[in-house]
Amino acid sequence: MRSLSRILLPVDFSERAVAAARTARSLAEHFHANLTLLHVVPLAHYDLGPLDAPGDLLAEVSRARAGQAGIELTGFLAAELSGTAVQRIVLEGDPAARIVEFAHGHHADLIVMPTHGYGPFRRFILGSNTAKVLHDAECPVWTGVHIPEAPAGDATPIHHVLCAVDLGPQSVKALQWAAWLQKEFAAGLTLLHVAAAAADRSPGSETHWRTIREAVAEELDRLQQLAGAQAKIAIEAGEAAPVICAAAGRIKASVLVIGRGSAAGVFGRLRTNAYAIIRQAPCPVVSV
Repeated sequence: MRSLSRILLPVDFSERAVAAARTARSLAEHFHANLTLLHVVPLAHYDLGPLDAPGDLLAEVSRARAGQAGIELTGFLAAELSGTAVQRIVLEGDPAARIVEFAHGHHADLIVMPTHGYGPFRRFILGSNTAKVLHDAECPVWTGVHIPEAPAGDATPIHHVLCAVDLGPQSVKALQWAAWLQKEFAAGLTLLHVAAAAADRSPGSETHWRTIREAVAEELDRLQQLAGAQAKIAIEAGEAAPVICAAAGRIKASVLVIGRGSAAGVFGRLRTNAYAIIRQAPCPVVSV
């Protein structure tokens, strides 16, 4: 049986971090998991520069920043999280690298992050640190807190899980995760594959598309058997990201589960389609 006993929540004190914290708390309470709030203070020389800043000044600035961050982290949603098993940790260094390092070293089962950064990271469509974590983290990453504010109280229950697969190596793992969420929350489950759109309108093209659908349906049935899942099957044609996100909106999915792929290659774990899906999805996305 899958376990979710350690949830890691990187905190940057933005409104999106508040929304992410409420999601993480809800998950932690449901699974009786330990929740770690982690804030990473960038090294002082990132801002001051190495040329004119002596070492003692850098050390003093770093200590002051870490101390202030500790105070802020202690007070961060203190009342709301009072009934949850919470650990609050401040580290220094490159934020994304330290988040991934902590997740690996402490065997996190899930990282919950907002999709957008703040301050100098606003110019990125997908927050810089979030993108790096998605590239490098080995555990699933829950993203998709698009709204600037989130109401206090329990997060919206999971009513329907959409699992989008490309039939690659990560498909079984993604579907296993989706099926597990479905069972945990007694939710609906839809398994979706998007095939490339056929531009061919010549005679026989409909027969060709029917053949493709039959082959995909057979593969999705095999995938369900491997994952021990029972889902409603959907097969569509078009560009993967917009079709998947439109489907998530249409069926009012509470969460979308996708595979990030292997860590090999230039793009790491985050494939091009995964990036676009996370950026456009109308609901939270779990990247497995």
